[in-house]
Amino acid sequence: MNSTLHEDIEQVLITAPQIEAKVLELAARITHDYADQEVLMVSVLKGSFFFTADLMRAIKRPLVLDFMAISSYGESTTSSGVVRILKDLEENIGGRHVLVVEDIVDTGLTLGYLLKTLRLRQPASLRLCTLVDKPVRRILPIQVDYRGFEIEDRFVVGYGLDYAQNYRHLPYIGVLRPDRIAAIAARAVAS
Repeated sequence: MNSTLHEDIEQVLITAPQIEAKVLELAARITHDYADQEVLMVSVLKGSFFFTADLMRAIKRPLVLDFMAISSYGESTTSSGVVRILKDLEENIGGRHVLVVEDIVDTGLTLGYLLKTLRLRQPASLRLCTLVDKPVRRILPIQVDYRGFEIEDRFVVGYGLDYAQNYRHLPYIGVLRPDRIAAIAARAVAS
């Protein structure tokens, strides 16, 4: 792995072994809660891809997987508040047990829009699983059914979380150095 990327990290907040243990814990709870039901997992791209892949391999229930892509960030570190669906589901979720898998729940604005959209499609149940939760930043109330880690208001990258499409592949979740955020933002403006 490129050592420069590691140098951009101010602090490793959640290690790869901690993530692995939490994924197994969440998968066991989900397996138990959906004991007699097929789960339709909706992975919210791109950030939840790594988490979804590990989680679905650990769940001991029949699964169907689909993807949605939504955006309200662009290359910023804060949500614009304007949500766009970039890729919609291929599966019909009506009457099905849907588990939305998200990388991080922050303000709740983007996720609130997504959950409202999915509820209108009349699933039998709709639950949310997130690896990282930042409740201190919440603007809209969001019910998180399966929570991996609760963190303070820090800008984090790794294990699917990115900044300007960088750092997703780091095996841990780390706090990005503020000077790297500024440098990447300046480079984006210049191009």
